[in-house]
Amino acid sequence: MFNDGDEIGLFKRLNFNANFYGEVIAGGKMPNLMYMTCHENKSVRDANWKAFGNDPYWKKLSAMPEYQHNVSHIDISFLYPTEYSDY
Repeated sequence: MFNDGDEIGLFKRLNFNANFYGEVIAGGKMPNLMYMTCHENKSVRDANWKAFGNDPYWKKLSAMPEYQHNVSHIDISFLYPTEYSDY
């Protein structure tokens, strides 16, 4: 879904401003995908995720049989730039 289904393209189209996307290759929560996206603030982040969940392409992609039951857990962390950050 992430690579072959072009979920990354959907993130790009919806302006998620990704820092990185990655597939975790070791650990207790496998399989696991990780990505960091940047938003102006939490309200914008929430609006972007709502647009993502309502997007017709996402609905089509997530309904495909090969992508059923592939999300078992989600960890969300909010990070903020420090005063010495370039952001």
